[in-house]
Amino acid sequence: MDPCGGRVSQSTSLQGRASEASRDKSRLIHLNIDQPEKFGGNHISTAKYSFLSFLPSFLFEQFRRYSNIFFLTIALLQQIPDVSPTGRYTTLVPLVFILSVSAIKEIIEDFKRHRADEETNNRKVEVLKHGQWESVRWRDVVVGNFLKVHNDTFFPADLILYSSSEPQGLCYIETSNLDGETNLKVRQGVHATSGFLDTRELASLSGVLECELPNRHLYEFAGRLKLDGKEDVALGPDQVLLRGAKLQNTTWVFGQVVYAGHETKLMKNSTAAPLKRSTVDKLTNTQILILFTMLIGISFFSAICSYVFDYQNELWYIEKKVSETGILSFLYNVLTFVILYNNLIPISLTVTLEVVRFIQAMFINLDLDMYYAETNTPAMARTSNLNEELGQVRYIFSDKTGTLTRNIMEFKGCTVGGEIYHPEDLLQIPNPLTERVRKGNRVETEFLILLSVCHTVIPDHSEEEVIYHAASPDERALVYGAKTLGYVFETRTPKDVVIRALDRHENYEILHVLEFTSTRKRMSVVARTPEGKIKLYCKGADSMIYERLSSASRNSEELKAATQRHLEEFATQGLRTLCCAVAEISPEHYEEWRRIYQKAATAIENRELKLEEASSLIERDLELLGATAIEDKLQDQVPETIASLLKAGIRIWVLTGDKQETAINIGYSARLLTQSMELLILNQESLDATREAILGYTSDLANDNGHNGHNGRSLEKENDAAVIVDGKTLKFALSCDLRRDFLDLCTSCRAVICCRASPIQKAEVVEAVTQKTGAVTLAIGDGANDVAMIQKAHVGVGISGVEGLQAACASDYAIAQFRYLNKLLLVHGAWNYDRMCKLIFYSFYKNICLYIIELWFAIYSGWSGQIIFERWTIGLYNMLFTCAQPIVIGLFEQSTSAELRLRYPILYRASADSFSLRTFFVWVVNAIVHSLFLFWISWAIYGDGIVWTNGREGGYLVLGNFIYTYVVIVVSLKSGLETRAWTIFTHLSIWGSILLWFVFLVLYSFFYQVFPGGPIGAEICGIGVMVLSSPTFWFGVLLVPISTMIPDVVYKTVKMTCFPTLEDKFHLCEANHRDPGSILLEEKHRSEI
Repeated sequence: MDPCGGRVSQSTSLQGRASEASRDKSRLIHLNIDQPEKFGGNHISTAKYSFLSFLPSFLFEQFRRYSNIFFLTIALLQQIPDVSPTGRYTTLVPLVFILSVSAIKEIIEDFKRHRADEETNNRKVEVLKHGQWESVRWRDVVVGNFLKVHNDTFFPADLILYSSSEPQGLCYIETSNLDGETNLKVRQGVHATSGFLDTRELASLSGVLECELPNRHLYEFAGRLKLDGKEDVALGPDQVLLRGAKLQNTTWVFGQVVYAGHETKLMKNSTAAPLKRSTVDKLTNTQILILFTMLIGISFFSAICSYVFDYQNELWYIEKKVSETGILSFLYNVLTFVILYNNLIPISLTVTLEVVRFIQAMFINLDLDMYYAETNTPAMARTSNLNEELGQVRYIFSDKTGTLTRNIMEFKGCTVGGEIYHPEDLLQIPNPLTERVRKGNRVETEFLILLSVCHTVIPDHSEEEVIYHAASPDERALVYGAKTLGYVFETRTPKDVVIRALDRHENYEILHVLEFTSTRKRMSVVARTPEGKIKLYCKGADSMIYERLSSASRNSEELKAATQRHLEEFATQGLRTLCCAVAEISPEHYEEWRRIYQKAATAIENRELKLEEASSLIERDLELLGATAIEDKLQDQVPETIASLLKAGIRIWVLTGDKQETAINIGYSARLLTQSMELLILNQESLDATREAILGYTSDLANDNGHNGHNGRSLEKENDAAVIVDGKTLKFALSCDLRRDFLDLCTSCRAVICCRASPIQKAEVVEAVTQKTGAVTLAIGDGANDVAMIQKAHVGVGISGVEGLQAACASDYAIAQFRYLNKLLLVHGAWNYDRMCKLIFYSFYKNICLYIIELWFAIYSGWSGQIIFERWTIGLYNMLFTCAQPIVIGLFEQSTSAELRLRYPILYRASADSFSLRTFFVWVVNAIVHSLFLFWISWAIYGDGIVWTNGREGGYLVLGNFIYTYVVIVVSLKSGLETRAWTIFTHLSIWGSILLWFVFLVLYSFFYQVFPGGPIGAEICGIGVMVLSSPTFWFGVLLVPISTMIPDVVYKTVKMTCFPTLEDKFHLCEANHRDPGSILLEEKHRSEI
């Protein structure tokens, strides 16, 4: 047969299949021929901008901010002739400067991304072309290529493993770039391809590979391989080598590209985390809108006054334009005053906040108290936008395993055949369990076989001992437990597991592995025993195993009851438990089930659901063997950390997938629960029963508080109680009918523990509490199952733990231990919140203080819109003379030390809610009062303008520079008055800014003389010498700032002396080196009264 003709007919048939595959929403890839369908290339770009897209994209991002739109509008209005009193460029230049700073930052960051992308795209890999291996760049790899990847190199695309240098197509990979897990994982080519070890065999393959469309699910894959003349072969996650993973301990592998470039699962998961904005940011926007409203109101008021003044006063020296109508003149005046007062909104606030937040994040990253030396893991602020949010947290939602506990499991005991074995029993020589096995007891033997066979652990044989690599710490602990009991797992091949059962070796053929999922909550192995029998070994949650037990006499009620008692006993000790069961399967039943399972395994759509249904068909009629108990110890200082957070007024909810008894015991161990606390247990089987239980508890608590009724208003008082709810009941409690009552009950209690909660339920709980209370929430976890709740909470904290870095990568802040949460919140959070509040309020204050003076001068200037300050000094006010003070406040201000805050967590609660509209208006009024003092006292001492002994008069610009100097001094001193922690940087920002203005005034007044004819400095030429040579000016340097600041100093003194806050008292105690313990006694006595 003509090979070309054969290929054409094959291609035609494959194209027919391709159209069918597209209808089924799957991808069809041909072997060793050109692909009829065009797929995406392997070139990747993680950069945010390209050369052409940078300017439009950057400007679009910047002008999504209301403040930038406002200042751009002002800059455009200034271009209208005869409208702007401050010149055409006094707003445009600062705006361009601020945008340029942001642009440079973006360019530097994006340049790094471009360089990293270029390095990645130009790596080399071997591709099969025309029967030969050729080295090509990663960017030139396409879907359908066969690749040869060598040991210790990364995979350039998502591949299907065909064969490897290891027996049976096995290979080992490391996936730390994908999920943070450093332990090796095994991947295996299917039996139909694992024998293709020669290049010619690989090049001669013909057929088609069908798989699902590209998606972001790292641990899921559905495909099938159809080699010409052979049966379809199912392809699953075990055959997938993902881009970003690295080949280890394997000389080479052959694989075919199924997804390339941005279609790979790694790139699909590179989407940005959801954008979170802090509560302070949201309220700041509200405050800016208030200032904008105030600006418009003042502008209209000034325009009305100007119109009235012009109507009442015919001034011969002001030219009247005949063309101007009354309305047009009024509108021109409004625009003039809007431009005049536009700086009431600080143009530099956005940049100042970005700089301060970035450095605050560096402080968190460099904090040695949050550095975990054991794993060389520092704290990491993955975003800086939420630094101040850490100081307002009211609810913490925590995972248990790996977050509160170490996630380092140790086999501690078991129950087998109704007999319980404690650690001391298993440490005996000989131990009673092994002795029963030696005597031939079937149940005990099956139990130990299950522990050593039913798992996916990979053994690593070193010279001294066998090291077990497992995806789950539970599995590793159980295999080590079986080893201590004489059943040693030694070897794994693609089809077999070899164990040493006491003194003899046994080979178990692994027919199927039914893997654990969060939905199934169990895993099973179908194995052929050395005797030729087919058995199903199953381990999982007791709720899943018990409902699948056979009704045969082997599962007597006594055995089930005894095992349940032992499970509860283990759980009350805080141990994690798994039930174990076995079933013997007849060959006929197995063959019938295998066909069903094979059909499900080769399905492209809904494969996971179909596999779950197929697995349930064989996981039934089980015989209960017993249960295991594993200890997962608490991390260091967890009880102390929780106690401290509770004292800080933070409610803690534990959301875990563990049994109820285990979670309750951990709650007691971690001091979340106390012996005096009433436990409100919700463990119902229906919606009606759940409603009855919730309303019953609500009624009881209301009666205890002296109220009647079933609504949330009767539960406002915090009750010394804890709600314990399991996953099934939680589903009913979060339904629309019960959600409000359930949340009212939970938020009135000191603690909540949700057991058997799925990842989706965890996220639902966080979202429900966030919406109901409006309080700032924090979620902390260490595993992939915690990612959803971490992203739902206001602040997400990831633990860099045993379960990898998926939670840490999805989080806003990453720490290595739960105890570091203490300093992250109580110190960094509280400090940053206090700093940002003062920074923002001070920024508003200093701008109002200077620019509202134009309003007072308008009264004197006949509402003409004339400016009192030189136009360029107006713009430089924010950029030079008052830029350092808010930055220093934002970085170094602290009312109390870190040691005192950690010692007295109540300070966290005391400093909350200080960023409010009430405080905002206090600062605004303070700024207006200061501006009144600054203008009118200066006006009084300036008099008729004769401020020199020679009798010469200075004009309005001399008065303006008098006032400008006094403003710089006052706002600098105000920053010092609001500062409690003086550092060298505080002194530099205050005195350095004042000195900078004096130096600038002198130099700028000579600028026009050095550069004559230019657009800058003509108005102020020589003014510096005139101002500094005036005795009146120096008299005002003493009089005006002192007069302006005296009311503030008096208010501060009276407040600190007669009406001190709790934070004031602690600050004074620390300053005077006194023990603040007596303060807490006073507060306690006052609250009791």
